[in-house]
Amino acid sequence: MRVLLVDDQDLVRAGFRMILSVEPDIEVVGEAADGEKAIELALALRPDVVLMDVQMPGMDGISATQRIVAEDAGKVVILTTFDRDDYLFESLGAGASGFLLKNTAPEDLVEAIQVVHSGHALLAPEVTRRVIKRFTGGGERVYRPDLLADLTDREREVLGLIARGLTNTEIASQLYVGEATVKTHVSRVLLKLGLRDRVQAVVFAYECGLVTPGDDATG
Repeated sequence: MRVLLVDDQDLVRAGFRMILSVEPDIEVVGEAADGEKAIELALALRPDVVLMDVQMPGMDGISATQRIVAEDAGKVVILTTFDRDDYLFESLGAGASGFLLKNTAPEDLVEAIQVVHSGHALLAPEVTRRVIKRFTGGGERVYRPDLLADLTDREREVLGLIARGLTNTEIASQLYVGEATVKTHVSRVLLKLGLRDRVQAVVFAYECGLVTPGDDATG
């Protein structure tokens, strides 16, 4: 997996590079300190995943994300210090495949790259419910709750934990199974329900009543 790092702070980029350098299946192919350079490098290097800051001098990360996605020059994961709704929804609107905060644990950052590279989306647990509120706040229901009948008990359990914002690592720990097993369950859930990614899975779980606002991961 070829990764491009975009952040205006040298120290932040160095930290991300250090975290990723120990992963045998991840290669950092370039770094940029602003949106314009990010676009230039993405078009030249065609990375698999771009880790993108939001606030940068010149062109911001959201504008750069929109261009990179439009040019099919890489999948983008937004990484920001600021837990703000405008950043979240503008990022998703620009086509970002993930939204994480910079206090994310190193192992979760690695998992985010893997998840996004595999074609899925990933949101920080802190922002999951805000996405739910935005996308289930009204209008026609598009998911069929009867499809839950196609899931096994374990798959329904995994779907519920996804909806509460848990990562594959956290789900594996809670269910006392390996991460590979969790990934298999997640893939089967998405396939059976006809869902594109984890974001749609979260919305589905809330809309069909599998989980409700106020639930937590330990309840």
